[in-house]
Amino acid sequence: MRLLFYTAGENAASWLEAVRRAFPDVRIDGWPSTFASEADYALVWQPPVELLRSLARVKAIFNLGAGVDSVPDLSALPRNVRLVRLEDAGMADQMAEYVCHAVLRRYREFDAYAEQQRLAEWRQRPRLRKSKFTVGILGLGVLGTAVATALAPFGFPLRAWSRTQKLSAGVETSTGFSELDDFLAGVRVLVCLLPLTSQTQGLLDRARLSRLPRGAYLVNVSRGALIVDDDLLGLLDDDQLAGATLDVFRDEPLPPEHRFWHHPRVTLTPHVSAVTLVEESVAQIAAKIHRLEAGLPITGVVGREHGY
Repeated sequence: MRLLFYTAGENAASWLEAVRRAFPDVRIDGWPSTFASEADYALVWQPPVELLRSLARVKAIFNLGAGVDSVPDLSALPRNVRLVRLEDAGMADQMAEYVCHAVLRRYREFDAYAEQQRLAEWRQRPRLRKSKFTVGILGLGVLGTAVATALAPFGFPLRAWSRTQKLSAGVETSTGFSELDDFLAGVRVLVCLLPLTSQTQGLLDRARLSRLPRGAYLVNVSRGALIVDDDLLGLLDDDQLAGATLDVFRDEPLPPEHRFWHHPRVTLTPHVSAVTLVEESVAQIAAKIHRLEAGLPITGVVGREHGY
């Protein structure tokens, strides 16, 4: 068996070391490689199109991340080859921690108390009724389900929307774009966990975000391009939205001149809500390759028509 490995990330050495430990008796080639056409499997992150087009006989291509928007051109992949994304691999716990923190920070109004501290103002704010503090989750995949499970013990009403019908215990679910506006209308905190596809690019524009109740809050931990930045900023400036916690952006690193950096109603972090863990990810990939070699089915295969 022969593997082709490529990552555009800065931690290539860590990935390669973990891959070699997982496959001690396998030939592993980097890119560029004259042996790409002979690879049985490819492990890639943000691969050049030329690499994808060179894969003549691969059985599967493994994306070293949960979002396959890092693959530049799905049409360049061999038609009969499976593209496989990471599932969880240590990301679910991190995402649940991040989102729970953001939701509780908003619910308990810690930003408001921080401002009162700055002004040396001692004043207890009236508590918000938890029964009226509905949290809505856009996307109910592996990470969305983990977030819903983590939020459940706090007692907030939970709603979730997904493109196709999915069920989750204790969560009111909506399905399809025809139900999206009604879903948004009842949500006090919107958590975005959708993949970036042709259908979700710019999904949260002024019209959609305006469907949220006045004073609603946004948490985006999926992809920055789902949001139209200027529309979000306009709604924050107009007091339609109370604030936003943003971990992902259209351009990363976020340009220093971007208004998000200094907007008083924006809390931002540098794409750290769920960092890909190398050891866990390689273990997951290795297990799937062993299943494929044994002729067994695997999960995480990307549907080309939907992009995830």
